[in-house]
Amino acid sequence: MSDLSYDPWSPAFVADPYPAFEELRAERPVFFHEPTSQWVISRYEDVNALLRDRRLGRTYLHVAGHEEFGQRPEAEFLKPFWDLIRAGMLDVEPPTHTRLRRLVSKAFTARMVEGLRPMIRRLAGDLAGALAAKGGGDLLAEVAEPLPVNVIAEMLGVPAEDRSLLRPWSADICGMYELNPPEEAQRTAVRAAVEFSDYLRALARTRRDEPRDDLITALTQVVDEGDRLTEDELIGTCVLLLNAGHEATVNATGNGWWSLFRNPGELERLRGDLSLVPTAVEELLRYDTPAPMFERWVLEDITVAGVDIPRGAEVALQFASANRDPEVFADPDRLDLARDPNPHITFGLGIHYCLGAPLARIELAESYSALLSAAPRLRLAAEPKWKPGYVLRGLESLQVEC
Repeated sequence: MSDLSYDPWSPAFVADPYPAFEELRAERPVFFHEPTSQWVISRYEDVNALLRDRRLGRTYLHVAGHEEFGQRPEAEFLKPFWDLIRAGMLDVEPPTHTRLRRLVSKAFTARMVEGLRPMIRRLAGDLAGALAAKGGGDLLAEVAEPLPVNVIAEMLGVPAEDRSLLRPWSADICGMYELNPPEEAQRTAVRAAVEFSDYLRALARTRRDEPRDDLITALTQVVDEGDRLTEDELIGTCVLLLNAGHEATVNATGNGWWSLFRNPGELERLRGDLSLVPTAVEELLRYDTPAPMFERWVLEDITVAGVDIPRGAEVALQFASANRDPEVFADPDRLDLARDPNPHITFGLGIHYCLGAPLARIELAESYSALLSAAPRLRLAAEPKWKPGYVLRGLESLQVEC
């Protein structure tokens, strides 16, 4: 088998990586991919174990410098970007990660998230109703994108007149997470990080002086045994909530509807029984994962499936492949909206398990329910094209008719 079957820059691979993953799981579940300098891990058992293994980390900077891990020092122009990102919890490890997650969790509670459901239902209903009233359009642009950005803006307390700024900032910042982004994309991400950071800093200071019933206010006030978030940590947390909660949810919505249109029997099953929506959300997240790969750095020598991987290496954990592993999922290439059990790993595992998973589940459930109710005969108008990125994998648009 050629390594070329795994090609995250190939449009054909991005459109349908699953045949390559089937081949990899069977023949080379662990292999070194020269173009990305990553060890590719494709079986569920291995991905599951490595996500929980503290010998790996989202970063290595808490234990070593760039040179020790064979990496070039970061370009000076990237400093504002990484200062912002590392002020949040995504790209840090314990004890910093433990402290940040504890503090943020005191404000971003399950009760607070569940309390957003009526607002999310109203927003989803309005967006789905508008799409149905005009007879169709781009489901991504008109429903999938505005829903999570407005939910997060409402949750944070971003004024309505500023919300149009959030989506471009989020998209530009997330461009840095693709494999080997070009310098132009890196500079665009830096510019967005600076603009977004400046905006949130001003908003946080206003909320500290004039508290309101929103998450930014709650984050300015959270205290645990005398500890509190610094201003930079608060801003990094808000940026993480937008980026992680928005990009992945948009892609999950588009990928999910594209999966339903390609499986008309299951779509009819869902239309006939909306009580299936909660399990349908889980199955659609498994079936075509919106964030198909996460990277980890090897902090101590490890052995995976009999293959030795040295300290300083980077592993590419293939969530999309793990979610189609026949050792865990019966008939994994079949969409089954009532699948149970469904131990997919779309939200990750271990200490970096997605903090926003409950919010994403509510948004997706309310979005699907609203569209199924407002446009019961929703159908595909044109076959969609995939965006070029693989790490955040989604459609360019999804044209539908009602």
